[in-house]
Amino acid sequence: MESREKIVIIGGGFAGLQLAKKLNNKNKKVILIDKVNHHMFQPLFYQVACGRIEPSNISFPFRKIFQNSRNIRFRMTEVKKILPEENKILVSDDEIEFTYDKLVIATGCKTNFFGNSKMENLAFGMKNTQEAIAIRNHVLLTFEKLIIERSRSDDGNWNIVIVGSGPTGVELAGAFAEMKKDILPRDYPHMNFDNLNIILVSSTETPLAVMSEESQKMSEKYLKELGVNFLSGKRVTNYDGDKVYFESGEEIPANNVIWAAGVTGNVISGLNPEIMVRNRYKTDRFNKIEGYKNIFAVGDIAYMETPKYPQGHPQVANVAINQGKNLAQNFLKKSEKDWIEYEYEDRGSMATIGKHRAVVDLPKFKFQGLFAWYFWMFLHLMLILSVRNKLAIFFNWMWSYINKDSSLRLIIVPSKKNNTEQ
Repeated sequence: MESREKIVIIGGGFAGLQLAKKLNNKNKKVILIDKVNHHMFQPLFYQVACGRIEPSNISFPFRKIFQNSRNIRFRMTEVKKILPEENKILVSDDEIEFTYDKLVIATGCKTNFFGNSKMENLAFGMKNTQEAIAIRNHVLLTFEKLIIERSRSDDGNWNIVIVGSGPTGVELAGAFAEMKKDILPRDYPHMNFDNLNIILVSSTETPLAVMSEESQKMSEKYLKELGVNFLSGKRVTNYDGDKVYFESGEEIPANNVIWAAGVTGNVISGLNPEIMVRNRYKTDRFNKIEGYKNIFAVGDIAYMETPKYPQGHPQVANVAINQGKNLAQNFLKKSEKDWIEYEYEDRGSMATIGKHRAVVDLPKFKFQGLFAWYFWMFLHLMLILSVRNKLAIFFNWMWSYINKDSSLRLIIVPSKKNNTEQ
């Protein structure tokens, strides 16, 4: 009996998960490896950070997803190194190894702090569930601190600074602005939140610079309507935990700084560094990494030049999902001669900036406002994996829509065990 081909997938984000799902119950032995035990729906992290939905609503345990699979096995560990000559990967403390016939790297990206270690330690990124929860905890703890300190509180407590005006930054700013207006005055009735500033810092002149001019103008209009202080053409150079410093020499006191100004690839050591382009693995049109016959990269970590995208594909969910699907279809073909090259078809982009405010750019037309907001909600709801989670999110959204409130503002911090010997 012919042995099944063994495919190891590193990373269970949009690309890795789609690849595994398409190979589910096929004549392949698949091992999915991730350092967390669940898939995360990243587009809604900002709602976790603002206490609108529970982390469990957008987190899907891999063992549950593949509970009935005959060929997919999940292992929770972190890959430390690839040994391409031996067809092996090393995990944990380099003591455990996995072999493979084909290896797929789908490790995605992390927040790019551009080498500033101090900023990395003190500002918040938002690329995983833990970071979204950490933002929620820190912001809510700030308000608890404010009500105790009152007039003695430093100015930094009254500023929430979001660096980066892409969809993540814009959506966060809008959500915090609505929180300031509708929720915090109820929770803290004796505090004046007129002094709370939501500050969105952009290195470009308008928000959502990658979207259409109409969407840029409308998103800026929506931000101003919500009371967000939009700082355009400003470049942040440092953050020391107390103040945000700008290239112009200006500074802003802030104890809550969220960094949404770029991403960089989660690279694994062991492969030729010369095939890296902007911290992404350079691949051919079949997602095969240059110089390797059986190692592939998909999603944000892959850099693929095509006629339509000579500078590589955008690092968005649609690219990751469809690269994963295409690679799975190729793996299931009898010969590599039958493999299909990948090309991204841009299906548009969108962002929401608070209730009844959203912008949508589709290939053939663009629209903003109320209908765009409903369109954004419907599409994101349909992309959620399970029916239970769809219903939970829909209920939370409807409750928030009617009452302008939610009951998910829990402050959950790790307990500290006392290990002192008695």
